[in-house]
Amino acid sequence: MNDLKTTNRLLLIIVIPLVFYLLKILSFIFIPLIFSMFITLLFLPLMRWLQKKRVSKPISILIVILVIAGILKIGGGLVRLSSKEILSTKSEFLQKVDTKARTLILSIEEFLGIDYNTEGNLLGHFFQEDTLIKNFGTTLDFVGNIVTMILMTAFFVILWLAESINIQKVLNEILLKGKHSSIRTFRKIEKDLITFIKVKFLVSLLTGIGIGLACYFFGVSFPIFWGLFAFVINFVQMIGSVISVVLLAIFSLVELEPTSTLFFFILTITGVQVLFGSIVEPVFMGKSFSINIITVLVMLMLWGYIWGVPGLIMSIPITVFLKIILEQFPNTKVIANLLSGKENAVRLTRK
Repeated sequence: MNDLKTTNRLLLIIVIPLVFYLLKILSFIFIPLIFSMFITLLFLPLMRWLQKKRVSKPISILIVILVIAGILKIGGGLVRLSSKEILSTKSEFLQKVDTKARTLILSIEEFLGIDYNTEGNLLGHFFQEDTLIKNFGTTLDFVGNIVTMILMTAFFVILWLAESINIQKVLNEILLKGKHSSIRTFRKIEKDLITFIKVKFLVSLLTGIGIGLACYFFGVSFPIFWGLFAFVINFVQMIGSVISVVLLAIFSLVELEPTSTLFFFILTITGVQVLFGSIVEPVFMGKSFSINIITVLVMLMLWGYIWGVPGLIMSIPITVFLKIILEQFPNTKVIANLLSGKENAVRLTRK
């Protein structure tokens, strides 16, 4: 028996890196598959409600698709609005950037005693025509990959909604052999993930509105763009809020003079992030949904390395999914408690 346990552990050590390697290699399939599963979980309550109203499944799927299309249309409208906002003040903003950059370079010259050619447009040194042409092909590839991911995600969403891929049956066949156990686990996964996504969406929306209003009242350019950026980047747990504050603070150095106005603006956007990210979000999430902060950082690095930006966005939902699955087995419950940071994890380990 001891030899069998040792063999199983060695096989597990070999299999886990292989699984992560396959996830990285086949990311073009797994990213839209996992992302579509989370989207489907959000709309499953609506599907059940429509079924209770005796609406046929094809019509129910069509209604859900129309709702998703409406949400995407609203998002596209905001993107177009922010693009128009940026293009309308492009020349004025570039002039401000050029002036600030020249001032900064002159200060560095005086400090280091280095001469720099400041004739002509300073930004032209960074945005030369040859460089833009070289990057054009890369940009097209990037856009093509995004379009492919969106189409595959839409395809998988339809499969999930039509129950061609049934999450509960997959759990029952692969992991949990009992029907009642698989149903109970699926309901908990659905409830917790829906709670997380709803709270994250609400907190990100309030953060985006707060950042946009701060930019508007302090006279910082592109408030719609920065509000939209803060909303999107806030879905990356922990580091998203830091990125938005740091980038906006650097950007405000171009717009605002280094006076008390700049100080209060940075203080305001930091306060918005702290209010919604550190106070409102934990209150709505509740104690039962807690995940150890070390686990969050490790999962961010792991899934960010495997899947890039999509991995950073989906890292916490994936962790919640894994934690709930691990809680169903006595041998892995200790790991689930460690992920959530529960005190009884140490007691269980000692036993």
